[in-house]
Amino acid sequence: MLKLLRGMRHKSPSIDAETPITDIRYVVVDTELTGLDEKKDSIVSIGAVRMTGGNINIGTTFSRLVKPGTVLSAASVVIHEIVPSEVLMKPDIDAVLSEFFDFCGGDVLVGHFLSIDLAFINHEMKRITGRPVTNPAIDTFAVYEWLRKRAVSYDCPSFPQAGYKLYDIAKCFGIEVNGAHQALMDAFITAQLFQQFIPMLVDAGVRRIGELLKIGDPFKGGERFRTSGEIANF
Repeated sequence: MLKLLRGMRHKSPSIDAETPITDIRYVVVDTELTGLDEKKDSIVSIGAVRMTGGNINIGTTFSRLVKPGTVLSAASVVIHEIVPSEVLMKPDIDAVLSEFFDFCGGDVLVGHFLSIDLAFINHEMKRITGRPVTNPAIDTFAVYEWLRKRAVSYDCPSFPQAGYKLYDIAKCFGIEVNGAHQALMDAFITAQLFQQFIPMLVDAGVRRIGELLKIGDPFKGGERFRTSGEIANF
């Protein structure tokens, strides 16, 4: 499997920047981790759901447990409730990433504080293939901030005192939070949030994917919280 993944042709087709955001295929992704340092910690679960524009494709999902390359700490088990015995016989990250990118193809990746997920995925992809992920990517937190600054997302409490994590924002948009800190469920919650953002973006004049990719740049979103140690959501 390692040889297969090293030979994997992961090259995303170019996306026309003028394509309407309502016509784009997205893969909304979440990972569960043993910690927040991609050099010391590892992925223990990946979940994803596909969207086409603002439509969530409920039947098109990806969910895998991963045998982590590092020890599952007690702190991480408390958060995601994945215990060592559950992942002992699961495939390693090399095999799971091969399946994951078969699922993604060249779709646009979406996630909340996506820079965290990408840091871990890119760390593994560089080790295996020598190059990072090439899929375009959007951080729902960066989109949320952009909308708030323009008073578009007026139904939600003020940032940041009322919360900036996924569940805080989801709840104030009326999204039910169940199965928290399970990768697939968190991906589904994020997809519902993104689903609500799309018409807001269109109303705000953001109608093309090129514009949305600039607004949703993952490294302008939650990266500062990860590096400052303010996120314990692994």
